[in-house]
Amino acid sequence: MTNPLRYGIIGCGMMGQEHLRNIALMDDIAEVVAIFEPDTEMRNAARALAPQARFHDSVVDLLADPGITALLIASPNHLHLAQLQQIRATRPLPVLVEKPLFTDPAQARDLQALVQDWPAPLWVAMEYRYMPPVAALVREVDNLTGGIQMLTIREHRFPFLPKVGDWNRFNRNSGGTLVEKCCHFFDLMRLILRDDPVRIMASGGQAVNHLTERYSGETPDIWDHAYVIVDFARGARAMLELCMFAEGARYQEEISAIGPAGKVECLVPGPGRFWPAHLGAPPVAQLIVSPRAPKGPHSMDIPVDPALLDAGDHNGSTFYQHQRFAAAVMGHASVEVTALDGWWAVAMGMAAQDSAISGQAVDLRQSPYAPSACVPVSAPLV
Repeated sequence: MTNPLRYGIIGCGMMGQEHLRNIALMDDIAEVVAIFEPDTEMRNAARALAPQARFHDSVVDLLADPGITALLIASPNHLHLAQLQQIRATRPLPVLVEKPLFTDPAQARDLQALVQDWPAPLWVAMEYRYMPPVAALVREVDNLTGGIQMLTIREHRFPFLPKVGDWNRFNRNSGGTLVEKCCHFFDLMRLILRDDPVRIMASGGQAVNHLTERYSGETPDIWDHAYVIVDFARGARAMLELCMFAEGARYQEEISAIGPAGKVECLVPGPGRFWPAHLGAPPVAQLIVSPRAPKGPHSMDIPVDPALLDAGDHNGSTFYQHQRFAAAVMGHASVEVTALDGWWAVAMGMAAQDSAISGQAVDLRQSPYAPSACVPVSAPLV
């Protein structure tokens, strides 16, 4: 029987290949039938992972393939919006598009015009939502804290990895580090707090990484560290601490949420393939609950299926994301990460970068590229 979800994939670099490995674990409902990947090395790697797929020479040719029923965009960041526009004009199938949705503040209104009334599920890939320890925190945090007043997300990790054509070394391609990397965390802030931001203050820059690299005579301008403080509409405060020269840390992400009843934390290890063998087994994700009364923190391990850990660098989340997307495509569930969610995540990253450059707080209620300035917050963007 033919699988109901037959993917055409645009872009099979590092992240695209992670998607290929995870889709392969869903062989009862999903398969990859067509691929467009212009880079020879990445195309060969994709062919080894999906030998049954048909390879096309352009997005146009891919969209003309009659066998596909859904699309995945995993191309470089600056191509996402134009490719969505091409799909919308040609064949608006269900789409799972990698973050970020756009990379230039001027594109915000183009996004709004594009995604209004998209006739099929349009899902923005925010893998961090589906990491098991993060998902556990999201489920339990309101009850355990009594209502969050302070939320902190810390990522201490390795520098940006090499990508095809070194596209991720420059802000003009990536949107900047606080968009490219941190839109995940701004999305988590809105998800965990169930609220929208109103004000952002930030400090960040490039201190250690990529300073001696040169590409066609240019020095990379991507940042490697930042602090970001976000005020939310109902009074909660959130903070992001990013450091991309801290790969010696035991855990890569640490999230803490605090309210009048207590504190909840989750600790997420980085990719197992980077854990030094001489240190033994990689750490296991944890959820830690610290009530105010009776005082006494307790922790629990949240292990992830080893097959899912081997399939990618995101603590098993890519697999769970594809399961949810498949349910939406088949009409069994609604889209969980909408275009509006993806837009907010990018706008928050752009505002943080603007704040760090200007030294001034950015009011998102007046920002020309934030959803609140373009459409009502409740507007239904698929």
